[in-house]
Amino acid sequence: MVLLGEVFPNFIAKTNVGEIDFHKWLGDSWGILFSHPNDFTPVCTTELAKVAKLMPEFQRLGVKVIAISCNSVDSHRQWIEDIKSYGEISENGFPYPIIADETRDLAINLGMLDPAELNSQGLPVSARAVFVIDPQKKMRLSILYPATTGRNFDEIIRVIESLQLTEKHNVATPANWKKGEPVMVVPTISDEEAKKTYGSNMKTLSLPSGKPYLRIVPQPTDS
Repeated sequence: MVLLGEVFPNFIAKTNVGEIDFHKWLGDSWGILFSHPNDFTPVCTTELAKVAKLMPEFQRLGVKVIAISCNSVDSHRQWIEDIKSYGEISENGFPYPIIADETRDLAINLGMLDPAELNSQGLPVSARAVFVIDPQKKMRLSILYPATTGRNFDEIIRVIESLQLTEKHNVATPANWKKGEPVMVVPTISDEEAKKTYGSNMKTLSLPSGKPYLRIVPQPTDS
């Protein structure tokens, strides 16, 4: 199992668009890898169609997208036609690659198995893992859903926006934060430094403990 902050393992794999070296494919971009139990399954079909629809958002954030399912390349290519039909996707081709993992080696090595859900051979199927990897190839987010629960990709985009914001600025995002809403100064920044940066825009909340640790500021911009 890869831990947050560790370099995400490199691997070479076959996909519906040819063989890839994962690190080379990622280059200096952010990336998201998400796994699926099997081709031609209902929840997976809805998820891959949703991601295809959200590709403009991932592209806006400079994020490369890749999926993995424990089936062959030929199976993926046939399944893509179902995904496009369900999602009413009319464009030629498919907007992101799907890795073939027939041997389940990647699913096992990355700790993506769901012991509560078994396949026809009685083996644990691949869980719905989400890995967000930064341009230094370090894992910045890991979410593991059970095989039967579809993911909320709007939430994943929200998290990527938070990660990228906090990468550039010394802020943290509060519960349910959305792009454009106020954020908080991280505890490692002194009041003096924070006041130099934000001035009167920083509001320190009064709390029963008397500790001035909730310092609210407008979301920083890159301009």
